[in-house]
Amino acid sequence: MAAAEESLVPLFDVVLSDEAIGAVEDTLRSGWLTLGPRTKAFEEAFAEHLGARHAIALSSCTAGLHLAYLAAGVGPGDEVIVPAITFVATANAARYCGAKPVLADILGPHDVGVDPADVEARITPRTKAVCAVHFAGYGADMKALRDVCDRHGIALIEDVAHAPSATLAGFDTKLGTLGLAGAFSFFSNKVLSCGEGGLLATDDDGVAEQVRSLRSHAMTSGTWDRHRGHSAGYDVVGLGYNYRMDEPRAALLTARLATLEDEIAQRRAHVRRYRELLAGIDGITVPYRDDEVERSSCYVMPIMVDEPGLRDPLRAFMLEQRRIQTSVLYPAIHEFTAYLSDSHGDLPRSERAARSELTLPLFPHLSEADQDRVVAALADGLAEVAPQPVPAERSEAR
Repeated sequence: MAAAEESLVPLFDVVLSDEAIGAVEDTLRSGWLTLGPRTKAFEEAFAEHLGARHAIALSSCTAGLHLAYLAAGVGPGDEVIVPAITFVATANAARYCGAKPVLADILGPHDVGVDPADVEARITPRTKAVCAVHFAGYGADMKALRDVCDRHGIALIEDVAHAPSATLAGFDTKLGTLGLAGAFSFFSNKVLSCGEGGLLATDDDGVAEQVRSLRSHAMTSGTWDRHRGHSAGYDVVGLGYNYRMDEPRAALLTARLATLEDEIAQRRAHVRRYRELLAGIDGITVPYRDDEVERSSCYVMPIMVDEPGLRDPLRAFMLEQRRIQTSVLYPAIHEFTAYLSDSHGDLPRSERAARSELTLPLFPHLSEADQDRVVAALADGLAEVAPQPVPAERSEAR
């Protein structure tokens, strides 16, 4: 088959079951679409799934990070330490509070989590919180980060956008329950998705009360309460936000939560197979260890191209010649235009990762045939874009 005739292997793909679609249809027919009983049911189910005291559904993970930072007392003039390799929302949410995001380096190509030693080196009297990002679904070094935060009396927040249901060796509960609060994403390409949406999990009753209030304009009662006659009116007790989740998304998430573990098991199987196939390819590094796959949610399949200059030509070859979509997770935050004016110090491992990381297709129903296509395209692409050795000139015999 000619390359032009091959079907595209997408970076990710979503297939919704009849049950999930039916749950949304039932909600649309119910006549109640905004925050209400289905959202509450999803919060209870997700809290039980995590083993957390509280789960508060929100409009996005970004909203969760913003409210988590506020709950940690972050305000104007404060600092929040975040990894330089993460989606920009992790840093932006600190700016929403009037604080400065301070970027810390990652551990390296074998572990894209934030470096606890570099975090500690960047703590100042203005530091109010540290945010740990569980990159690709693999846990950051929470033991070391908790030790750092405890020594300095600062809050530890978890960005769990990649890692619903993931765990970490040495801890009894799931990621998102190991700090003051954890922020989850249900964006369209996430492990558990509904299009747009997020959630904040916490075991702290005070944090939960504050977040529930702030997600809906700091009103003392919501529309569902007034609809049921539980309140005739409301007061506004602070500066809140419109961070609510709606009922169709909550219904979709509740239906999809039932198959989450099965889908993660499929992701892990694909990642194990990828790691076996990639082991024989020179010129790449596969982050994390084989044993860590069993605790990861396996959100994405990252690799590092050992020669960073080859990464972008390789991506072009895979898409244009072999119809394989790839992505980059992530550009380094300090190299975005919006962050160029800030002083960030040295971040060499993050800069190298930003130029060498390549994300391969991964989703639960990825076929072995398409996986073979991805690996073959990667191997052929590396051979195609790598500089060819210049043959030595023959010297004439004299």
